[in-house]
Amino acid sequence: MREILGRRRRLLSRRNNGRSEMLSAALTFATDWQWPVLPGVAPDPQGRARCGCPDPECTVPGAHPFDPGLLAATTDERMVRWWWTNRASAPIVLATGGTAPCAVSLPALAAARALDALDRTGMRLGPVVAAPTRWAILVAPYSMEQLGELLYAKDFVPGSLRFHGEGGYIALPPSETGQGQIRWERAPLPGSAAPWVPDVEAVVDAVVEALTRTGVSAPEL
Repeated sequence: MREILGRRRRLLSRRNNGRSEMLSAALTFATDWQWPVLPGVAPDPQGRARCGCPDPECTVPGAHPFDPGLLAATTDERMVRWWWTNRASAPIVLATGGTAPCAVSLPALAAARALDALDRTGMRLGPVVAAPTRWAILVAPYSMEQLGELLYAKDFVPGSLRFHGEGGYIALPPSETGQGQIRWERAPLPGSAAPWVPDVEAVVDAVVEALTRTGVSAPEL
């Protein structure tokens, strides 16, 4: 009996720790950093590579909003607590743009090589979010007009680059999605202040140059 009770306590402890970790992370993003978040749809429990949403061909399983929709993203502490108290393992989705960071993402292998090249140049980067197949470099908010002018001025932009601006979203650590664990490749510095992020122009210029210079042919993923 003691062995059974002890095992039950350990299981409950792990479950509570998991819940508190997700809730704590969501509260840090929303209340400390003022990043609007909302819960993502969970992966399908019958097959984690599939999504829990109605789309059988979902390309970002578990890593997107569904119910509630993206417009429900908030920094309100009470709402965040309610969501992750009732949906303890739900992925944390950041609504990009507005007052929140935007992101530039690219396939994981190309991203790793690009970051190495940028480190050698001494370029300063902010947080980088890593999913198993793609990494996202957080950047300062930008408008679609600003992004359009930036891309128009380029002779070449790899088609594998994706831009998460106003109306977009990314999943944040420590979310577990259908594609696997979301983690920090470059973690924010500890503290309550929102992390510094670079301008999108600097990141796009540096990433395109790094990919071109290192000969990385980033696949269209």
